Amino acid sequence: MSALSLGFGLGFGDLYDAAGLARLDRAFVEHLSAGDTALAGRLLAARCFPDGLHAKAESALLLDLAPHLEDFLGRLFGIDADIAALAGRYHDLAPLYACKRLFVQRRVAKAFKPEQTAALDGDSLTAALAALIGEDFSELEFARRVGAWSTDEAINAEALAIAERYAAWALHAPAGRKRHGKSILFQVPAKTDPSHLVPVETVAVNGVPALGLPSHHRRPRDGFDLTDQGTDLAGALDQANYCIWCHHQGKDSCSKGLTDRKTGAFQKSPFGVPLSGCPLEEKISEMHSAMVAGQPLAALAIAVIDNPLVAGTGHRICNDCMKACIFQKQQPVDIPQAETRTLKEVLHLPWGFEIYGLLTRWNPLNLRRPLARPVSGYKVLVVGLGPAGYTLSHYLLNEGHTVVGIDGLKIEPLPADLSGVLPSGERVQFRPIRKIEDLYDRLDERVMAGFGGVAEYGITVRWNKNFLKIIRLLLERRAAMSIIGGVRFGGTLSVEEAFAAGFDHIALCAGAGRPTVIPMKNGLARGVRQASDFLMALQLTGAAKADSVANLTVRLPIVVIGGGLTAIDTATESLAYYPVQVEKFLSRYDTLVAANGADAVRARWSEEERGIADEFLAHARAIRAERAAASAENRPPRLQALLDGWGGSSVAYRRRLIDSPSYTLNHEEVALAMEEGISFVERVTPTEVVLDRYGHAEALKLKTAEGGEIALPARTVLVAAGTQPNTVLARETPGFLELDGKYYRALDEHGNHVRPEASPKPSKVAVLTAETNDGRCVSFFGDLHPSFAGNVVRAMAGARKGYPVVCRTLTRREPTPVPPADLVAAFNRDLRPVVHEVRRLTPTIVEVVVRAPRAAASFQPGQFYRLQNFEALAPSVGGPVFEATTFAMEGIALTGAWVDKSKGLLSTIVLEMGGSSNLCALLKQGEPVVLMGPTGTPTEIPEGETGCLDGGGLGNAVLF
Repeated sequence: MSALSLGFGLGFGDLYDAAGLARLDRAFVEHLSAGDTALAGRLLAARCFPDGLHAKAESALLLDLAPHLEDFLGRLFGIDADIAALAGRYHDLAPLYACKRLFVQRRVAKAFKPEQTAALDGDSLTAALAALIGEDFSELEFARRVGAWSTDEAINAEALAIAERYAAWALHAPAGRKRHGKSILFQVPAKTDPSHLVPVETVAVNGVPALGLPSHHRRPRDGFDLTDQGTDLAGALDQANYCIWCHHQGKDSCSKGLTDRKTGAFQKSPFGVPLSGCPLEEKISEMHSAMVAGQPLAALAIAVIDNPLVAGTGHRICNDCMKACIFQKQQPVDIPQAETRTLKEVLHLPWGFEIYGLLTRWNPLNLRRPLARPVSGYKVLVVGLGPAGYTLSHYLLNEGHTVVGIDGLKIEPLPADLSGVLPSGERVQFRPIRKIEDLYDRLDERVMAGFGGVAEYGITVRWNKNFLKIIRLLLERRAAMSIIGGVRFGGTLSVEEAFAAGFDHIALCAGAGRPTVIPMKNGLARGVRQASDFLMALQLTGAAKADSVANLTVRLPIVVIGGGLTAIDTATESLAYYPVQVEKFLSRYDTLVAANGADAVRARWSEEERGIADEFLAHARAIRAERAAASAENRPPRLQALLDGWGGSSVAYRRRLIDSPSYTLNHEEVALAMEEGISFVERVTPTEVVLDRYGHAEALKLKTAEGGEIALPARTVLVAAGTQPNTVLARETPGFLELDGKYYRALDEHGNHVRPEASPKPSKVAVLTAETNDGRCVSFFGDLHPSFAGNVVRAMAGARKGYPVVCRTLTRREPTPVPPADLVAAFNRDLRPVVHEVRRLTPTIVEVVVRAPRAAASFQPGQFYRLQNFEALAPSVGGPVFEATTFAMEGIALTGAWVDKSKGLLSTIVLEMGGSSNLCALLKQGEPVVLMGPTGTPTEIPEGETGCLDGGGLGNAVLF
C-alpha cells in the first residue's frame, strides 16, 4: 500500500487539525492567486460579506473557482493524472448528450410520428449504419458520427438520412424499443400521469383481487446484498445534461421549491404535497453544471456546501428535489442518481475518502464556513445518532465544540486503524485510506454496526449501507467526537446527570418511538408483529446472515398492514428473508440429522413445531432444487414463482394505492418494490386475526370499502400503521420537558412558547424545548420536531437549520469548568461496560458480573437491563455440527442478582434456555459488552431491607 504524501508542505494530521486546515486554506488562496489574482480577490471579498452576494453572483463565483479547486486537490493528494483521466471520461461522453438533445429529441422526434416507423426495417437500417460506422457500433460512436456529419449536412445528407431513420426506429418501433429501451441516447422525456405512475394490473392474491406488476416488469431478488447499484457515469451525466440549470434564472425550484407567483407559497403536487424542494437547499443546478464541465471534485464540493453528509442522501433515500423539478408534466431530472454518482466517482479516486472527508472540514467553496473552527471548550450531548444526530454532530464539531453522541442501539466498534478509537474509547492513530474498497463490505455479510438510527435499521438493502460507515468515520476520526452505544437516555443516564457531568447543551435526536397499534381482534397473537420491530430485528440482529443464530421467524403468506414506505419495505424484506430463513433451517437440520439422527433431532419438538419444521424443510428443498436447475441451465433462480405459490407477500391498505403515502410521496419505491413480487390490496380495513388451533395467525379478516368482508390467508401479519415521536423522556422528567400535542414544546431563543411551522423550510427555526436555571438548554430535532419529521433528508435539514440556534445559546454563557477531555474520559469509563467475571453455577445456570458504573448507580430493585455482546468481537466457531457460527447475542432482558454501586458492578443469574441466554457463558473477562438500562418500574422495598428482588423473567423484554 502506497503512503500518502501531501503537497504544499502539509502532513496527514493537518487534515484533521484546525491549525492545519488554516494552513491548507492559505495554501489554496496562494495557489488561486498565482493562477488568477482577480478571482482570488473575488473569493476573499465574498468571504467577508457572503450574505451581500446575490445568488446568481455566488453561483458564478463557485463555478469560476471549480477548475482551480480541481487542480489544487490534484496537487495536494498527488493524483493529477487520475483526476485528468476521470475528467476525460466525462468529456468523452459529451457527444452522447449533444446528439440526444440536438438530433434525437429536437430533430428526429419531431420529424417522425410513431405510426410512421411501422414501415422501417430495423435490420436494413442497422446494416446500412454498420457500413458507415463499423460492425457492432455503439450509441456513443453513433453520436460522434452524427456530430461530425452535422458539420456539413450537404455532403453527409445520405448518412444523416440513414441515421434519422434508425433513430426514429429506435425511438418508436417495438423492435427498436426492445433493443434500445434502456438506452440513454434514444429516449425522449415521457409525459407523466399522476394517476398511473406505477404500471399495475389486477391480479389474484390467494383468491383476493389485488394490484401487481405484469411479469415482464418483474426482476429477481435473491438475498440481502445490495439490490440497486444505481446508474453509471453515463446515466448520471445524462441527468445533469437534461437539467436546464435554472440557477442562471434564479428559478432552481429543485433546491428552493416551486412557488406560486402571486402568493409566494409553495405549490402543491396533484396529491396535495407541498413542492418545497430539497430541504437542505443543496446547490443542485450548480453541481450539474460542474459535472457537465468535467469537474467531478468541484461538483462534489458544491453539493457539500449545504449537504456535507451527502453520503446519507441521494439515490433511494430522498426525492424532494425531483418532486419540485421544473419539469412537472414530464419525467423530472433524476437528481438523486446524479448526486450519488458524483460522490461515488470521487470516492473511487485514490485517497477519495480522504478528499471527501476533507471537503466536510475545509471547503473553499463554502463562503460562510470554509474551514472548521478551533476548540471552543463547549460540550454538547447528542442523544440519538440517526440522520438528525449525526448531521448535528458534524456541524457542532466544525464550530469547535466537543460532542458526545449516545444511542440506544448497540454500536459495533470499527477497526481502530480506520476509526482511531478502541472499544474502550481510547484514541489511537488511524491510517489514511487509499482505496474506498478497504471500507466496503457485502451488505449480506457486513456487521450490523448500529450507527445511523433509521438509516441502519429502517432502510433496506436498496441503499448501500457502507455509506453509513463513511459518515461514521467522518465523525469518529475527529478528536472532539465520542460515540457510545447502548445508552438509554432517561435510564442509564438522566437529563440531570448529563448536566451535572458538565455538558453545556443537550440535543435530543431520538427519532420515532412507539408504533401505532391497530384495534383488531387477536392483534397480539403469535405471527403478528409490528413492522418497525420486524425491520429492526432483521437489520440489527444479522438474521439474514448464514452464520447468525438470531431468532426471527416468518411464515408465508405474509400480509403487511399500512400504506407508507415502511409497509412497502417490510413487504419486500420479509419476502426476501423467507428463502434465507428456510434454507438456513434446512442446512442446519441436515447437519444435525447427519450427526445425531432424525429421531433425536425431532424428539423435543411439539406437534406444532413439527408442522412448521416440515413446512420449512419442504420449501427449502424446493428452493434448493430450483437453484440446482438454474445452475445447470446457467440462469438466475426463479424464486418468485415459488414464493407466489406459497402465498407471497401483500400490502393491505384502507384506501386506494394512489392515495397511499408511499405512492404520493415516493411512487418510485412502490414500483421498485412491486418488481420484487409484492402485491397491493386496496380499500380494506383489518378487523381480526384468525387463529389456528395452536393460537397462531392463520388469516386476516378485512372489511371492504363496500361493507363486505374477506379473509386473506396470513401466517405472518406485520403492522406498519406509523409511529409516534419518541417523547417518553417528557414523562420521565415532568415539569422540565413538556409536550405540545405529540411533539415536544418549542421555545424561541428568548424562552417563549412558539408553534413551529409544519414545513422543512420554516420562516423561523425553533428547536429549543427547555432551559435550566443557569441558562443551559435542551433542543430537539428530526422526528421529534414537527418541522423536520418524516424522512432522512428532513431530519438532516433540521440539524443544518437548527445548529446556529444551539451555538447562539452556548455563547450566552461560559463553558462549564469541566475540561472536555475529563468529561469524555468519565463517560468512557462509566458508559462502556465490560465483563468482570463469568461463573458457571450449575450445568444450566450462569452468573455474569458486568462492570458498568453508570448502570449500577441508576439501578433499582425490580428493574431490568438488556445485555448483548458485540458481533465484531464475538467468537466465530466451527466444528462437527456447523461449519461456522458467529455467537452474537440478541438483546436479552435480565434482572439484577446483586449490585455493588461502589465498584460499579452488576450481577445477573442467567438460566440457559436456548438462544442468546446460552451464549452468556461464552463471555470473557474484560470483554466489552452492551448493557442498556435500567428500565421498568422499581420495586418498593420496606425500610431497612437490602438487596435486589427478581422482577419477573425474560418476558419483560417487551420493555425494550
